[in-house]
Amino acid sequence: MQIFKRIIKSLLLLFIIWFIGHTVFITIDGLSDNGKTADIAVILGNKVNEDGTLSERLEKRLECGLNLYQNHRVKKIIVSGGFGKEGFYEGTKMKDFLLAKKVPDSLIIVDNLGNNTRATVDNTLKLKDSLHFKSIIVVSQFYPVTRTKMLFKKQGFENVSSVSPNYFEVKDLYSIIKEFAGYYTQ
Repeated sequence: MQIFKRIIKSLLLLFIIWFIGHTVFITIDGLSDNGKTADIAVILGNKVNEDGTLSERLEKRLECGLNLYQNHRVKKIIVSGGFGKEGFYEGTKMKDFLLAKKVPDSLIIVDNLGNNTRATVDNTLKLKDSLHFKSIIVVSQFYPVTRTKMLFKKQGFENVSSVSPNYFEVKDLYSIIKEFAGYYTQ
């Protein structure tokens, strides 16, 4: 019985170390901006409020992507999201935001079928030949960008970096835990 308890304690300790190490890695990776340029930015969607306004989190992502465009770090922007329970297509609302900020319509590509990160990656890669891109900057909160880059790389697309807005919520703590599981089940 004593050996069994030691094994359980050791496994628990290993899991805690693994979780902390993973969390530190995705936090550092997600908050790092290497200053690269890319052909396109892919902005991951998020909640649109019931009145049709953007959630603050989504607005900050879009501002981050807009900054990339205004500083000539990307040439085009893909906005990707699904149809929310609030009754709006995230991609369309994201495009409206960018149009209001004077990004030309011809430089914004809408993916309204990006219901989750994997769908966004798949849908983006389907556009590779028609848009002729060879590099991507993923824009999202800090915690999912490592997984998003990993999903692109699993599909053979290596030239992917990321940028995150300086926007944090208490909800991010829960999201980091969820992201740990998501990373290893993708």
